[in-house]
Amino acid sequence: MEKSNLIYSIAIGSTNPVKRAAVETVLKVVFPDAQFMTLDVPSGVSDQPFGDEETRTGAANRAQAVLAHTEADFGIGLEAGVIETSFGMMTCAWCVIAKRDGTVGIGGGSNILLPPTVAADVRSGLELGLAMDRLVGDHNTKQKEGAIGILTDGLLNRQKAYEMIVLLATAPFRQPNYYHTGEQVV
Repeated sequence: MEKSNLIYSIAIGSTNPVKRAAVETVLKVVFPDAQFMTLDVPSGVSDQPFGDEETRTGAANRAQAVLAHTEADFGIGLEAGVIETSFGMMTCAWCVIAKRDGTVGIGGGSNILLPPTVAADVRSGLELGLAMDRLVGDHNTKQKEGAIGILTDGLLNRQKAYEMIVLLATAPFRQPNYYHTGEQVV
């Protein structure tokens, strides 16, 4: 993914405006003339993914689905989930960038400890976004600042956290000589 004058088509496997903004912010630096589109595709995992593996699988499924349903050069999947740790429940998020030639980049992170009441709501079956809405008395926070923005009091927000994992997922495209492209398993 070195800077190029080529015009690439990039499909994002979500219509969430926060995810779109994160992808566009990062990839417009690499591909200034890129054309972006969003498509609501299924993740193929639970509405509330538990664990890094399920969350990463959801991101990969979204990236592959947008490639299958479009003529885009790149498919991007972003998925957020939760993980249980010895400290308590935390958020997690994964990004998968899939290029039509089979090259795949993966980036993840964005872990923050959730308040006990939110963790209890999620363990009882509530999706994290709804649990955060309940906590703060707002609606659709996952398409705004997200849990990260709420819990850091705005020092970081969901978009900036997603930008980081999109950046991490670009590594195999930015440094292809260090990766055996086409052999990666998602």
